Amino acid sequence: MTVTIFHNPRCGTSRGTLALLREAGIEPAIVEYLKTPLDAAALQGLVARLGIPARDLLRAKEPAFAARGLGDPALTDEAAIAAMVAEPILMNRPVVVTEQGARLCRPPERVKEILPG
Repeated sequence: MTVTIFHNPRCGTSRGTLALLREAGIEPAIVEYLKTPLDAAALQGLVARLGIPARDLLRAKEPAFAARGLGDPALTDEAAIAAMVAEPILMNRPVVVTEQGARLCRPPERVKEILPG
């Protein structure tokens, strides 16, 4: 099974999700998205796989969220994706992708929804 985690090692939730994967015997491909940012096409694909609006992938706690006015209800998916491309820290984490689907794993236990058996 191929499993990918979009990970920030400084985030406790992200570390907890990675630990759950490893406890399940899975060593995922780890994408440290702050070191290797996603481009617009990759983010669009990830949002589509998650089945959520792009705004739901934004991290509202980041100062850049307010500074960019990203709480505006009229924010389009394109604008949300452009913001995450410009400032990758705005992407919420961790996101895990498996053959069973994709989840924003907040809380970390959500990862179990997309693991086999």
